[in-house]
Amino acid sequence: MKAKVHVTLKRGVLDPQGKAIEHALHTLGFGGVENVRAGKVIELELTSTDADAARKEVEAMCTKLLANTVIEDYAIELTA
Repeated sequence: MKAKVHVTLKRGVLDPQGKAIEHALHTLGFGGVENVRAGKVIELELTSTDADAARKEVEAMCTKLLANTVIEDYAIELTA
Protein backbone atom coordinates (compact mmCIF):
# COMPACT_ATOMS: atom_id res chain seq x y z
CA MET A 1 0.00 0.00 0.00
CA LYS A 2 1.20 3.53 -0.75
CA ALA A 3 0.48 6.69 1.19
CA LYS A 4 0.91 10.31 0.18
CA VAL A 5 0.88 12.93 2.90
CA HIS A 6 0.24 16.52 1.80
CA VAL A 7 1.50 18.99 4.42
CA THR A 8 0.65 22.70 4.20
CA LEU A 9 0.74 25.65 6.54
CA LYS A 10 -2.57 26.41 8.23
CA ARG A 11 -4.56 29.36 6.96
CA GLY A 12 -3.50 32.49 8.79
CA VAL A 13 0.11 31.32 9.19
CA LEU A 14 2.52 33.47 7.18
CA ASP A 15 3.92 31.55 4.18
CA PRO A 16 7.10 33.34 3.03
CA GLN A 17 7.91 30.63 0.47
CA GLY A 18 4.44 30.99 -1.05
CA LYS A 19 4.85 34.78 -1.19
CA ALA A 20 8.24 34.41 -2.91
CA ILE A 21 6.72 32.05 -5.50
CA GLU A 22 3.82 34.43 -6.07
CA HIS A 23 6.21 37.37 -6.56
CA ALA A 24 8.39 35.36 -8.98
CA LEU A 25 5.35 34.31 -11.01
CA HIS A 26 4.22 37.95 -11.27
CA THR A 27 7.73 38.92 -12.38
CA LEU A 28 7.53 36.26 -15.10
CA GLY A 29 4.25 37.73 -16.36
CA PHE A 30 1.74 35.49 -14.60
CA GLY A 31 -0.24 38.31 -13.01
CA GLY A 32 -3.41 36.30 -12.45
CA VAL A 33 -1.93 34.30 -9.57
CA GLU A 34 -2.97 35.13 -6.00
CA ASN A 35 -2.50 33.68 -2.52
CA VAL A 36 0.16 31.05 -3.28
CA ARG A 37 0.66 28.51 -0.50
CA ALA A 38 3.65 26.16 -0.58
CA GLY A 39 3.81 22.79 1.08
CA LYS A 40 5.38 19.38 0.84
CA VAL A 41 4.36 15.90 -0.26
CA ILE A 42 5.77 12.85 1.51
CA GLU A 43 5.37 9.47 -0.22
CA LEU A 44 5.48 6.29 1.84
CA GLU A 45 5.36 2.64 0.87
CA LEU A 46 3.68 0.58 3.58
CA THR A 47 3.68 -3.17 4.15
CA SER A 48 0.15 -3.09 5.57
CA THR A 49 -2.69 -4.34 3.37
CA ASP A 50 -5.43 -3.11 5.73
CA ALA A 51 -6.47 0.42 4.71
CA ASP A 52 -7.85 1.33 8.15
CA ALA A 53 -4.70 0.16 9.94
CA ALA A 54 -2.50 1.92 7.38
CA ARG A 55 -4.41 5.20 7.80
CA LYS A 56 -4.08 5.02 11.60
CA GLU A 57 -0.37 4.32 11.30
CA VAL A 58 0.18 7.24 8.91
CA GLU A 59 -1.92 9.50 11.19
CA ALA A 60 0.46 8.63 14.05
CA MET A 61 3.47 9.35 11.82
CA CYS A 62 2.01 12.75 10.94
CA THR A 63 1.30 13.80 14.51
CA LYS A 64 4.67 12.55 15.80
CA LEU A 65 7.03 13.58 13.00
CA LEU A 66 5.81 14.49 9.53
CA ALA A 67 3.75 17.59 10.38
CA ASN A 68 3.99 20.29 13.01
CA THR A 69 0.30 20.24 13.89
CA VAL A 70 0.53 23.59 15.67
CA ILE A 71 1.09 25.42 12.36
CA GLU A 72 0.52 22.78 9.66
CA ASP A 73 -2.40 20.79 8.29
CA TYR A 74 -2.02 17.46 6.56
CA ALA A 75 -4.09 15.24 4.28
CA ILE A 76 -3.51 11.53 3.70
CA GLU A 77 -4.07 9.73 0.40
CA LEU A 78 -3.93 5.91 0.39
CA THR A 79 -3.69 3.68 -2.70
CA ALA A 80 -3.36 -0.07 -3.03
